[in-house]
Amino acid sequence: MATLPQDTFPTRWIAPMLVLGAVVLVPWTLVLAYSLPSRHTSQHWDIAWVGFDIALAASLAATGWGIVRRAVWVQTAAAVAATLLVCDAWFDNVLANGYDEHVEAALEALFVEIPLALFCLWLARHCEQTVDAVLRAVGARPGRRGGDGASASEADPPAREPRSRREADRSASRT
Repeated sequence: MATLPQDTFPTRWIAPMLVLGAVVLVPWTLVLAYSLPSRHTSQHWDIAWVGFDIALAASLAATGWGIVRRAVWVQTAAAVAATLLVCDAWFDNVLANGYDEHVEAALEALFVEIPLALFCLWLARHCEQTVDAVLRAVGARPGRRGGDGASASEADPPAREPRSRREADRSASRT
């Protein structure tokens, strides 16, 4: 995989830019808290939720596919799925209307969305072990795809343990 030269983007500014973004969001959030109406009707409420659920389904499917393919991006897909599941639980509970909807949203969050989000976070953290366990469960040898000696495609190289920053810097300087 090709990497950009380190001097392409001043990486020393990334963290301060993110902190600045967080600081700017505080007063913006306060402005929204006092200026937004508590009730709002939307013309495309259904499209918003269907689109969100499609994105959630895609992220879960990508996570599963990434595990099967031993893709390097599977941790990212699992983290995205976890984030969307937590957002889904939050908005379902905040936007519930009436007692029955509140109970349904709380039960879905408690027994489905939050546990699945935690599982996805666990997957993101322990991806290599998960891939090996799945391969063992289907009778394949860990380290090989499908047990036939075929490796993952070039587009989806196997996931690897994260390297130390020093190793990553040495590797980048060689390319």
